[in-house]
Amino acid sequence: MKIITVVGARPQFIKAAAVSNVLRSQHQEILVHTGQHYDENMSKIFFDQLNIPKPDYNLGVGSGSHGKQTGEMLIALEEIYLKEKPDLVLVYGDTNSTLAAALCASKLLIPVAHVEAGLRSFNMNMPEEQNRILTDHISKYLFAPTETAVKNLINEGIKNAVNVGDVMYDAILHFKTIAKEKSAIIKDLGLDDKPFILTTIHRAENTNDINRLKGIIEALNESGTAIVLPLHPRTTKYIEQYGLSFNSNVRVIEPVGYLDMISLEMHGEKIVTDSGGVQKEAFFMKKPCITMRDETEWVETVENGWNVIVGTDKEKILGAIQGFVPDQPQKDIFGDGKAAHKILAAINEQA
Repeated sequence: MKIITVVGARPQFIKAAAVSNVLRSQHQEILVHTGQHYDENMSKIFFDQLNIPKPDYNLGVGSGSHGKQTGEMLIALEEIYLKEKPDLVLVYGDTNSTLAAALCASKLLIPVAHVEAGLRSFNMNMPEEQNRILTDHISKYLFAPTETAVKNLINEGIKNAVNVGDVMYDAILHFKTIAKEKSAIIKDLGLDDKPFILTTIHRAENTNDINRLKGIIEALNESGTAIVLPLHPRTTKYIEQYGLSFNSNVRVIEPVGYLDMISLEMHGEKIVTDSGGVQKEAFFMKKPCITMRDETEWVETVENGWNVIVGTDKEKILGAIQGFVPDQPQKDIFGDGKAAHKILAAINEQA
């Protein structure tokens, strides 16, 4: 079987790495990078260090409005699909690349497989929510990461989803070992045996709103806790634009590569974030997570007591930084680390 996998951002490459190595044992895979997110960390070293297959096509679409970006992807992907004539198009998550790849395939009557199907924040103001719902409803293969995701799909009339577990768990189990060997960031930052909280801020709903971003920064400044903050360039731009600043307890560093991020997650005491992926990684690393959003797709992490949703309210963030402790042992809610093998088996069975 010829499978085209479409990805558009670094986290999707990491997810694809876990699946591609398994798929390629039995099928031909063509990897397409839309270039939706330019990421300078995705250099040759990124692919070599992580042993990730390099893209066969790079569309170089870049940033732009949702309509412009998605439209350019549709045009470019159609040419590739018509040339390569794949038996299946496989997509990940909820980006514009995900929707464009799925929609283009559906129009050409090519079956679509959606990894991370069934996630719902129930906030239709989020572009990601629109992307994931539309993709689910035009996919033939729906690979859900949790039972909650399966139930979400059933509630929408989609009854053929398979709970394979989370491919990010597959990836973390694999890359943790590599990070221990190859990442020197803890030593380079002088953090050996020093407690710190890892923080990330990048989501547009927080960075584009001065009051939300101000609440976050004031909470970090007043926490009295050592915080390490790899700062996204777009977030930096808004902080400067709004005239905000950090106290000395907040150590701002440049964005880091994947292995360094894993190392920081492993060594941090807690994780404070607005990232969907980092919430899960915190759970995988058995670190308490404080989520600066008003909702989460990963409700299981909250229900299991290892994640708390605080929005951008300064007092709630402060209280969680200083006092949040999980009140129960973790449950195996994201599978057994063999999601990629289950995806392969499901594709083989239904093909």
